[in-house]
Amino acid sequence: MKRRIQLKLAAAQSGRVLPDFLADRFTYHTREQWLARIAEQRVKVDGEPASADTVTAAGTLLEYIADEMPEPPVCFDVTIVYEDYDIMVVNKPANLPCHPAGRYFNHTLWAWLKTHRCIESPTLVNRLDRETSGLSVVAKNSKAEARCRAQFAKRRVVKRYLAVVEGVFPEAIEARGWMLPNPESGVHKRRRFAPAGTGALPDAPPSADAEWAETDFRRLHSGNGLSLVEAVLHTGRLHQIRASVNALGYPLVGDKLYGPDPMIFVRFCTDTMTEEDWCRLRLPRQALHAAELEFQHPVTGVVLHFEAPLPADLAGLLR
Repeated sequence: MKRRIQLKLAAAQSGRVLPDFLADRFTYHTREQWLARIAEQRVKVDGEPASADTVTAAGTLLEYIADEMPEPPVCFDVTIVYEDYDIMVVNKPANLPCHPAGRYFNHTLWAWLKTHRCIESPTLVNRLDRETSGLSVVAKNSKAEARCRAQFAKRRVVKRYLAVVEGVFPEAIEARGWMLPNPESGVHKRRRFAPAGTGALPDAPPSADAEWAETDFRRLHSGNGLSLVEAVLHTGRLHQIRASVNALGYPLVGDKLYGPDPMIFVRFCTDTMTEEDWCRLRLPRQALHAAELEFQHPVTGVVLHFEAPLPADLAGLLR
């Protein structure tokens, strides 16, 4: 599939000659390079090929067919756990992004669903990180998508994860608190978990961008200085499990962002990780697996329950 970049033009973006606008807005090509792409009919306005003298107008849809780019290798060992006319449940391997982003487009679960399963508009209802393995729900149509998303938003879905963490985790912890930005970390993507007070009601949000998070943790096994932990999510916040176990003092094995040194993530992004970094991580990917899902079928209302066993790479850490 071709990567297509689309932009709906705002009023402030109107009245410019198209090559000038493109060169200022998308600086990865020069004005001359944009002119060449316009001549190749790779730039369209409202679905029609643009010309070099096209003037931008508010409300029009600008579309660009991007250059082919090499994508990092991924694992396409996707297992279909369940499928019918409305939904599909898959067991996603580690090292497979769910959605196109950055360097990944065709090397994603979304693209695999379109090209290998012929689903015209797949929607991944519960998004997993690229390195997280496990169960993901795919909606095949807008009706199924809306009803599945409503269940997740209203916390009517059972979500259980398995994680391997550093240290001997306590027998059980009810983690209740706030997910917050972490500007002190030096890494923009890193968040922090701040436990709330012990009162019957949660403390007031510490800031406007705080998100309430609830996770029940239970230790299932420990050995080799590590613990296998069950995490039951009652909310669905970005990096909820990873930030929570890190704040509790038991970072996720293999986690480049929340692991032993957050600068490992910076070195990973710049391809400068050292042998020592890999040894400290113990595993090439974060040791997190979406092991169980239970929800109502979006059309029939039947309760569906699915489980995915612990992958071999995570089980091997505990032997």
